[in-house]
Amino acid sequence: MADVSVQKSPLQRFRERGLKSALAPAALIILYLFFGFFGLDYFSYPTLVNIIGASYYIGFIAIGVTFVIITAGIDLSIGTVMMAAAIIGGTALKTWHWPMIPSMLLIIVVAMAFGLFNGLMVSRLKMPPFIVTLGTMLISMGVGAIVSNVRSATFPIRGEPGGWFKNIFLYITPNGTEIPTGAILLLAVAVIGHILLSSTKLGRYTYAIGSNKEAARLSGVDVKKWEMMVYVIAGTTSGIGGIAYAAIYTTVLPAQGQGFELMAIAAAVIGGTSLYGGFGTIWGTIIGVFIMSVLATGLPAMNLQSQWQTFFTGVIVIGAVLLDMYRTKKTSEVRIERAVDVYRASMMEKISSLKRELAAFTSAGEAEKAAEARSRITAATRELKDTVAKMKAEERAEAVRIRAEEKAADQEFTEMLKQK
Repeated sequence: MADVSVQKSPLQRFRERGLKSALAPAALIILYLFFGFFGLDYFSYPTLVNIIGASYYIGFIAIGVTFVIITAGIDLSIGTVMMAAAIIGGTALKTWHWPMIPSMLLIIVVAMAFGLFNGLMVSRLKMPPFIVTLGTMLISMGVGAIVSNVRSATFPIRGEPGGWFKNIFLYITPNGTEIPTGAILLLAVAVIGHILLSSTKLGRYTYAIGSNKEAARLSGVDVKKWEMMVYVIAGTTSGIGGIAYAAIYTTVLPAQGQGFELMAIAAAVIGGTSLYGGFGTIWGTIIGVFIMSVLATGLPAMNLQSQWQTFFTGVIVIGAVLLDMYRTKKTSEVRIERAVDVYRASMMEKISSLKRELAAFTSAGEAEKAAEARSRITAATRELKDTVAKMKAEERAEAVRIRAEEKAADQEFTEMLKQK
């Protein structure tokens, strides 16, 4: 009986662990089907290419910020860092006459340096991540504008020397068919991120820090080192996102990038990453990214303006946070097993056992034993229903009695105060 009392039904386990993980894929499918049925020519190959293409740079920075959010941190600088790194790389290419590959590597190095700066400020100096990354947002915007002398950076177009890098993200065949090759790179980065989170020391310590930083420190985890690493990862993926942005849009303007970080954070939260820390997956974030991409491409297909994307994204983010709060509350609360719960669990186990016996007798052709098992199932089901109703009635009566006693005690106490 003791074992039965601590068991949880599949519905309870789904409600506590799987509800949030299941809602994001369901929302993605529903949104895609909705825009497909009500949008203009949405079920088409060009639209699919646009959906995938809209997910590149937001997807890369969302993967990085997922690591940060799991540690209960935040990074508001990833958008401006991405653009600052891209414009510095473009300046090196066009103004300093660097080759394409070193310029692309410079983009990643610059973004990684900003991530390292964030990590050092947060982990070593114990500064709040919100303040640090807000400052880095402004610094990166300024650095990009200073290095480029407040001029835009233009990357090579197809057919020019160095224009080959556009094929990394979108390959156009001789007959004009577009192939979103960037999806391969996004998938590769996602796989690497998933492996880091699920199968390495970095991932284990990332979850541990987000769940309880002090407990992780007391258990021997070098919190400073691993907390710094997640910001370096966020910076690195921002650099990859900068390359993707340059490949898609060709021209990068100074002091750009504000708002991209919110899209990435929203994608991570929609995908199930908890803002409280300690919970999140890369694949959930990728689903969140594609939800954002479907919104970005689906609303114009219904002749709605871009502001509707902002509106619906906000609604979805608020819903995701509310669901996260619900999940956190459910997993942290202590559930007291009532007598009726224990009885119901034991009877459900008994009925399940009888149903297995019935299936065995039926398959063996033992009609008499099968009829007897069926009769026992009916009796057990009736007993369960009647007894549960009786126990719940007794619980309600007991609750009424307790409330009456409490009310009487309050009145007695009030009368005693009046007499004094």
